[in-house]
Amino acid sequence: MPGPQSTAFFVLLMVIFAALVCWLVLAKHIVFRVLAACLAFIPAVVFGIAAVNKYYDYYQNWNSAIADFSSQPGPVAGIPGVRLTSVRGITRLIDGNYAYTRLAAQDGFTLRVVVHGRLSHLTRNVYVYLPPQYFQAAYRHYRFPVIELIHGFPGEPQDWITVLDITSTLRGLIAGGLAKPAVLVMPDANGARGVSLQCLNQVHGPQDATFLAQDVPNFIARSLRVWPPGRAWGIAGYSEGGFCAANLGIQYGSRFGFAGVLSGYFTPMRNQLGHPARLVDPFGHDNRLRARNTPTTELLRLPPGALVPQFWIGAGAKDPGDVRAAEIFRQIVQLRQPAVVLKLVPSGGHTMLTWRLLVPPMLEWMTPRLATNVHLAQERARRLARATATPRPRQRAVHRRRRHARRPSPSPAPRRTAG
Repeated sequence: MPGPQSTAFFVLLMVIFAALVCWLVLAKHIVFRVLAACLAFIPAVVFGIAAVNKYYDYYQNWNSAIADFSSQPGPVAGIPGVRLTSVRGITRLIDGNYAYTRLAAQDGFTLRVVVHGRLSHLTRNVYVYLPPQYFQAAYRHYRFPVIELIHGFPGEPQDWITVLDITSTLRGLIAGGLAKPAVLVMPDANGARGVSLQCLNQVHGPQDATFLAQDVPNFIARSLRVWPPGRAWGIAGYSEGGFCAANLGIQYGSRFGFAGVLSGYFTPMRNQLGHPARLVDPFGHDNRLRARNTPTTELLRLPPGALVPQFWIGAGAKDPGDVRAAEIFRQIVQLRQPAVVLKLVPSGGHTMLTWRLLVPPMLEWMTPRLATNVHLAQERARRLARATATPRPRQRAVHRRRRHARRPSPSPAPRRTAG
């Protein structure tokens, strides 16, 4: 069957439409004319939807579209998506099953978990991709770095898998020696289609920033073999998710070491809520809150030495607004970080095609740096363990003898003489 973006699919729709129009003209009975007119409406609408899909380069195959509209994770390298309320369940799911273990060690494992935010009181789905190395013996004692990926609006977290193909991209880059293993965490940033929260703590509304920057990382850190939030964590996003990556990275600088911004913007807009949609000021008309959540403003206000993630910025060269926003943000970031990467896709606009092309260089830049920070953290942990290790009984005795030998002898009391 031709794909949703193929020329053959568009030709097929036009042929069906033309045949139904001919039937409408040639039919003698009014019933058949009405039926033909109604049926002709279907390929016309589908043609319009397909044209929009092709323009934005969203769905490249039918599996992606079906997985997205059914809210189910698409197939990833033969490993089925699994819905769990706790990530700990993956150990029981895979251990003892040779087929799953062998496939996971080759292709990785994708699962869907339900996270109940202890601080935000939000409950959302979170998709997690564990790379093949997570299941390999050589990495049995390795704690992995993490990249939290924020989707755009409108969109869903599984778009990273079904549309941007990030899991197989990471797997291929690791195999080619261009990237390092990392756990990918893809949370639901908005809670529903047609809702835009911009990863903000809305006044008298959803505490989205708290959920994404605290609840989700805390849940993943206590459930999987990964490092806790900090220098071994990255955050990245496209479009609205790009704003989220920049803003959360700055707001929670101690929890993210790196940030990737793909076609992001840097000034918050109004949130979109409900059906029918209504626009809401997330800050309750508080200009101080707005300024603290404007990355270009907040970066300039932070004191010297404040923790800020290292930034990687990308955009499509055919979208002047995205390019200008990226260049301004890069110039501000360079006041703190002299070498800031700005990657432009020559033929790209504000589309999924652009973000698919930006994902590989972003992973090539971020994952080796995350791995370096993991190595540094491991070395610090080893030094701390050696420094705080309790000496053995024999060692304690030796230490006591050495201390006694170094202790100066008491001076003799002065001799009294007769006056």
